[in-house]
Amino acid sequence: MSKFKKKTTGETPAISTASLPDIVFMLLFFFMTATTMKDTDLKIENTLPKANQTAKLHKKEYVMYIYAGKPSERYRSTLGGSDRIQLADKMASPSEIRNFIITERAQRNSEDEKYLTASLKIDRQVKMGLVAAIKLELRKIDQLKVNYTTAQGNPVE
Repeated sequence: MSKFKKKTTGETPAISTASLPDIVFMLLFFFMTATTMKDTDLKIENTLPKANQTAKLHKKEYVMYIYAGKPSERYRSTLGGSDRIQLADKMASPSEIRNFIITERAQRNSEDEKYLTASLKIDRQVKMGLVAAIKLELRKIDQLKVNYTTAQGNPVE
């Protein structure tokens, strides 16, 4: 029978770098597909109210977001401390909602208009008068599909 002998050289083999570019490109493609870009830069504080019975919107390409709340700390010195409306990336008044909806409708096919939903992301501390003004403007432009965005949780807390 033969005996097994240990190598006594003690050198480790060199690491092959032939597959290194493949690994780098796989990581690059992973981060390119996994990364999402923000649609809008929020200039307002937006702590959503909680609700325990919610439903998820499935087709987000048909959603127009209207944000309402107090300006964040960064913008409070220029915009003041009262409740404001943000449409896309700019601050607006309730009368500007009409132009925003018309612009959003124009960017889409006429067949998709019946699926468009106005999603209201309103801070929990916003006065109801501003919410009523937003709803009135949406009614005037005949945007009757309205969604109130909330966070999942107990509304009593």
